This record gives sequence, C-alpha cells and structure tokens, in this order.
Amino acid sequence: METPHQPVLYQEIIHALQPRRGGRYVDGTLGAGGHARGILEASVPDGQLLGLDVDPQALALARKTLAPYEERIHLVQASYTSLSAQLARFGWDKVDGIVLDLGASSMQFDTPERGFSFAHDAPLDMRFGPSMLKTAADLVNEYSERELADLIYRYGEERDSRKIARAIVRARPIHTTRELVVVIEAVSPRRGDRIHPATRTFQALRIAVNEELASIEEVLPQAVAALRRRPDGSSVAHRVEGSGGRLAVISFHSLEDRTVKDFFREQSRDLVNPPYEQIYKEERKATLKEVNRKPITPSDEEIKSNPRARSAKLRIVEKL
Repeated sequence: METPHQPVLYQEIIHALQPRRGGRYVDGTLGAGGHARGILEASVPDGQLLGLDVDPQALALARKTLAPYEERIHLVQASYTSLSAQLARFGWDKVDGIVLDLGASSMQFDTPERGFSFAHDAPLDMRFGPSMLKTAADLVNEYSERELADLIYRYGEERDSRKIARAIVRARPIHTTRELVVVIEAVSPRRGDRIHPATRTFQALRIAVNEELASIEEVLPQAVAALRRRPDGSSVAHRVEGSGGRLAVISFHSLEDRTVKDFFREQSRDLVNPPYEQIYKEERKATLKEVNRKPITPSDEEIKSNPRARSAKLRIVEKL
C-alpha cells in the first residue's frame, strides 16, 4: 500500500483548524492520514491527535504514514459516530479541532475488490468496514422494487429510479458491479456528456449500505459538544489560544452538504421568544459561529491535479 496523493482541500483544512502546540485534535475520517499528518506537523512539539476509521485497510496505511508521530497519536478502528465514547476512553474532555472528510475515499474507489467503482468488475460490496451488516448485493437482491426505487431516488437523486429498480428486480440475482452496470445501461443509456448512468445508483447504494446520512446526523451534535468553548468577548475573526474549537467538514454531494449546512445554520441561531409569544419551547443562545457562510471549494489547480476533488465543499464552524 502506497501513500495516495495529498488529501482534498489540505491547505484549507490546516488554515481552518490552525493547529497549535499543546492542542488536541480529532480526525474522524482518518483515511490514509493525510489531513492528520498536516495537523500533527503544525502542532509540534506536543499536539495530540485521535484518528478514527472503520476501514482496517485505511488504518493500516495511516499507521505507516503517521509513524513519525506515534507518541502523539491514538488510532482506533471505529466509526466517528462513537466520537463521544472514544474521547471518554482517552480522558479527553474538550478538543481544539475536528475534521470530517465524508464519503468514500480514493483508496476505496481504487481497490476493485471493494466494489465501490463501476469501472471494475468486482463483488457488489461497498462497505466502508467489516462492521456494516449488509452489502450492496444484499440490498439489490433483497429489497422490493418500490424500496429500491425509493432508495435510488432519495440517495442518488436519480430521475430514472423506477425504471432502474424494475430492471434490477427482473435481472436478479445480481452479484457483481458489472452485472449491475449492464442492467442500468440497458434502461438508462448515456446521453451526450452526462455522467455515467450508473453513477447515481452506485452512490445511492453506498450511502444506504453505510448509513452515511444518519451517521452524519449522529456525529455532528457529538462533535459540537466536544469542542472547547470560546471565552466571552473574544472575536471569531482573530484566532488566538483563547478561541473556541473548530469543526471542519468536507462533503462531496448535495445530500451531505445540505445536512451539514442545515445543522450549522440551526446551531448558529439564537432561539429567543418575542414578548408575549412562545415560538420555541426552549430558548437558547447560538452554540456555533459559521466561519464561512458559503462553502469553500477546491482551486482550479487542485481540480486539475485531482479531478475527484471537483465536487468537494468545506464548511467550518467555531464553538461559541
């Protein structure tokens, strides 16, 4: 296993978190350890990092990448949905920064036997790690036509979801990526410069197999609770040691980004009832400040060197 190319929005992540000596940081989607290495380099000599990933292949590669920092890291094969429990395990009360790089990694797409890519013929798996109970093949062969159509439309935003679901049911059993691609191409042919007709269905299956959207909704409140608060009176515009902890999230498709954006916006609002009227059952002050109202996207140079980065969006918040 060789170290892959530099991770998406690398410089932007380091700038967002601004790691400092003595800080504590979490990479909840460790992957090959690219973002983690940057955080550790920027927080010398004693910054610490907790890295989580459900993928044992990724974890093995990250251990190799981060070997020079072994005295300052804790690497765990676990989902970021267990963030609170993992922090408690190591006695970490609050942290200075958290990064989440959502979705599948390039390493997973480039490992044919994992079944993430329709460019290779492989078993229809798509699990991020062995803890996931069902594979994509299980969903394709067990779901009803209506359940498949709903899944493909909801998670893939595929207009031909009903035609594709009907064709899948007729062609079952389906066990490989190639078998599934042939079925999809037969009822949803490629038109002009459009993306490959199997793209959205594969995305939908991957999201469903790994319960990605539910996992995002589960981790965000835990991440916010884990961040160090910003002292009263300090400015979000000036990063100093007394600033609040930051959460940086990279998403790759509209469903992920919408989930993150909606949560950040809701947590950035004061909920205060007007006089003589009760709109909110419970009043509260905002817990977060959006560092960037609009998402940060990769530069043209980064997209040119890494086309997979083109759909990435970075949102950053700071704890109040």
